[in-house]
Amino acid sequence: MENKRGKLFVYAGASGVGKGTIMKELLKKNESIKLSVSATTRSPREGEVDGREYFFVTKEKFKEMIAQEGFLEHAQYCDNFYGTPKAYVDEQLDKGYNVFLEIELQGAQNVLRLRPDAVSIFVMPPSVDELERRLRTRGTETEEAIIKRLSQAQVEMDNAKMYQYIIVNDDLDKAVEDVLEVVRKETC
Repeated sequence: MENKRGKLFVYAGASGVGKGTIMKELLKKNESIKLSVSATTRSPREGEVDGREYFFVTKEKFKEMIAQEGFLEHAQYCDNFYGTPKAYVDEQLDKGYNVFLEIELQGAQNVLRLRPDAVSIFVMPPSVDELERRLRTRGTETEEAIIKRLSQAQVEMDNAKMYQYIIVNDDLDKAVEDVLEVVRKETC
């Protein structure tokens, strides 16, 4: 039997909306889903491992990768650079995996322009107040960073209409099931 090429999913949402938590559940529930590992110039958070959450690189290395056209997309977000390595994504798609790119607005726009066959999903918070509460509860950001992330979150939510699917993360189990339903629908 021939291995069917996987589907590319652009998966986005405001910082603190619960994208990562939803993704952990998706990976447990569906073996066909792979999360693309992005490169970033930001420092690892506690517990993050190079090559698992991100490929942590210097700004010099990142610029080298840009020059070599090694990214499907790349963007600057909150004073750091993020990018999706092309080779990793295409290798996983060729193996039949459905690859999720967890990226921000600018990156999503770039990928959707380059890969119009990609499926786009935006995770929305139940409210801006709840989003702020989640960001503060996380305890990983300075006040300045929280304010910056909330401002960026508003821009991202204002652009949610560009995505094919909008999932509201009010209830984790329902949000996970809603994303799995999108995967089922798009891969049949």
